[in-house]
Amino acid sequence: MRELIAVSGERVRVPDPDRLVHLQFRRFAGCPVCNLHLQSVVRRHGEITAAGIREVVFFHSPADELREYDLPFAVIADPEKRYYREYGVESSRRALLHPRTWGAILRGSALTVLGRFRPPASKQDGGRLGLPADFLLDRDGSVLASKHGEHAYDQWSVDELLALAGAREKSGHA
Repeated sequence: MRELIAVSGERVRVPDPDRLVHLQFRRFAGCPVCNLHLQSVVRRHGEITAAGIREVVFFHSPADELREYDLPFAVIADPEKRYYREYGVESSRRALLHPRTWGAILRGSALTVLGRFRPPASKQDGGRLGLPADFLLDRDGSVLASKHGEHAYDQWSVDELLALAGAREKSGHA
């Protein structure tokens, strides 16, 4: 078991002996594509916690940049990408070039221009070409399911996450 420190100062146990943990690896603070996806998670956070899942979201940005965001789940700063390497989360030029990313880039950027999302810092030490990844961990830390994104907007939807957790419950791993 490891104890992480969220940007809020909260101590976060991974794995969590009382619930499943959904590790999300996002790109950087202010990423319009990440912001768009995370808003869907924020809107349905009550459903996620009711399903026995704890959200833990990593960004490869410094903690000072992440503290500006008001998110209802643990946010972990990993500017050195230590945990990204540990979980095999990569960067690639295809992150932004894939056609499935373009709509999210446009929507997220428009919402940033309109002031709904905070803009990113002009310089990203960890780069702008990160790929997302998701991991669902059991209470003992074993990986129940994982997804390494093929482009910047290729992550589990809330429905997919809930289905994965539900499948686990139905298989008798309570």
